Amino acid sequence: MTLSEKKCIPCEVGGPPLPVQEAERLLKEIHGWTLWPAARAISREFKFPDFKTAFDFVAKVAAIAEEEGHHPDVSLSWGRVEIELSTHSVQGLSENDFIVAAKIDAVL
Repeated sequence: MTLSEKKCIPCEVGGPPLPVQEAERLLKEIHGWTLWPAARAISREFKFPDFKTAFDFVAKVAAIAEEEGHHPDVSLSWGRVEIELSTHSVQGLSENDFIVAAKIDAVL
């Protein structure tokens, strides 16, 4: 099953974040995302021809986040969207971050 076919599951508060090696393995399944030092988060910048297109993309990301119950940090500006994913309850990354990233990639 691919990441985009999976569903996010709630993470236990204080549970362990993904080990760096697992985050690096999952990163290979999504494209254009950057793994932060110590595997604390992943992020990606998306470019668009104008503000409206960027805004429409953010609306699609919001719908994914609501459906999955896992919400990224989103920065929107003219023709640019930056998305950062991490799992606050584990203070690092979980598989949920990679699932949401894959679903975001699928709407492009």
